[in-house]
Amino acid sequence: MASVKISLKEKTVRFLDKHLTGELFTYQDIIRITLPILVDQAFIVIMSMLNTAMISSAGMDAVSAVNMVDAINIFLIQVFVAVATGGTVIVAQYKGQGNTKMVAKTATQSIFVVGLISIILGILMIVFNESILGLLFGSAEPVVLQNAKLYLIGSSLSYPFIAIYQGVTGALRGVGDTKPVLGLSVLMNAMNTLLNVVFITLLQLSVTGLVLSVIIARLIGMIAALIYLVKFNESIKLVIKDLFKIDFSIQKKVMFIGIPFAAEQLFFNGGKLLTQTFIVQLGTLAIAANAIANSFVMLLQIGPVALSIAIVTVVGQCLGRRNVVDARKFITAFLGMGALIFIVSAALVLPLFPILIRLFNPEQEIIATIFTLVFICAVTQPFLWPHSFILPSSLRAAGDSTFTTMTSLLTMWSIRVVLGYVLGISFGFGIVGVWVAMVIEWSVRALIFTLRFRGEKWYRRELV
Repeated sequence: MASVKISLKEKTVRFLDKHLTGELFTYQDIIRITLPILVDQAFIVIMSMLNTAMISSAGMDAVSAVNMVDAINIFLIQVFVAVATGGTVIVAQYKGQGNTKMVAKTATQSIFVVGLISIILGILMIVFNESILGLLFGSAEPVVLQNAKLYLIGSSLSYPFIAIYQGVTGALRGVGDTKPVLGLSVLMNAMNTLLNVVFITLLQLSVTGLVLSVIIARLIGMIAALIYLVKFNESIKLVIKDLFKIDFSIQKKVMFIGIPFAAEQLFFNGGKLLTQTFIVQLGTLAIAANAIANSFVMLLQIGPVALSIAIVTVVGQCLGRRNVVDARKFITAFLGMGALIFIVSAALVLPLFPILIRLFNPEQEIIATIFTLVFICAVTQPFLWPHSFILPSSLRAAGDSTFTTMTSLLTMWSIRVVLGYVLGISFGFGIVGVWVAMVIEWSVRALIFTLRFRGEKWYRRELV
């Protein structure tokens, strides 16, 4: 029996060496980078589910309002993430070169620009909150819109905090320093959930409590991230005063990745936001069903999302050394792992659906719809999602950001938006039709990005 165990261990090590070991990284390094991100994503999703469950105690009106505004929040916060990802890519490539001085400079510039963008967007959202909500969700019930206004203003006040936090953690991922990112995420999200318990569950402040929780938790997250980067991190060695010095040569490199990715996120999440307006037309219960189903889908996506984040560091550092062979190998391995994780996640989540759905206390009449939406994603994601999202993350890390942007723009607006309206509204399939359109869009994205990856153009651009 001992010899069998040794044999299995040896086979596993040989398999990992073959697929997850290269010039810069061993399979142990890949695990070291990916595992904290995986735990981080799991924590974020679980906390998000619990927060949704807690706000559901205030009624479906509150759930609907939060879901509507979160569509806007995701739309804008992804811009911050996109610019921070530009920093991650450039930091990773300088790290691959061994240029520690430029690693620190790039991190500083990335944090500065993402903070500036967040302040501008936050002010615009506060000033024009009524116009934005009226334009997007004017057909919603008055009580839902009232809660949505409160949540939107509160969220906007927190944008600089979450943006600077994203800038710091993006830089840390670029150098492969993912353990502190996990610690910072645990701190911020645990604080958010704890405050929700106090403000929503105990004090029964409903959406007001959610707003207070978001602002305080993100402020704490930002402060902790900056303290860690300045006082404790050895890889970047950032100086606070350098945050206010603009270096346009570095900004140009960061924004070469960041602007196309930000545009991609704007158009992609703008399309998602537009499909959200279709759902609003279907009523408060449809909005609530969409919110709850999304919580389950996020649970299924924990592992693959972690891989899509980790691959940026891996591919970025590989191409910093112009090692295309290793980059291809790691990308292929990550795609396979993503598909496998989806299969395992679906096998765990679907049987537990009757238990997990009780967390949200939904109306009985929408439970079947929620399960249908979750099931659609569970059976299609292993085949489509990795090539739709992990693969473009890899291409972006190589500098192929313009192509990923144009592809995402075209598929979202020509397929998901159009088909979402046709199937959901025109043909009367409702929210199920909107989600089927999403799956069809995934399939087209997957095909296009796969064809791009098989060629050579994606790695031809030298960033540093």
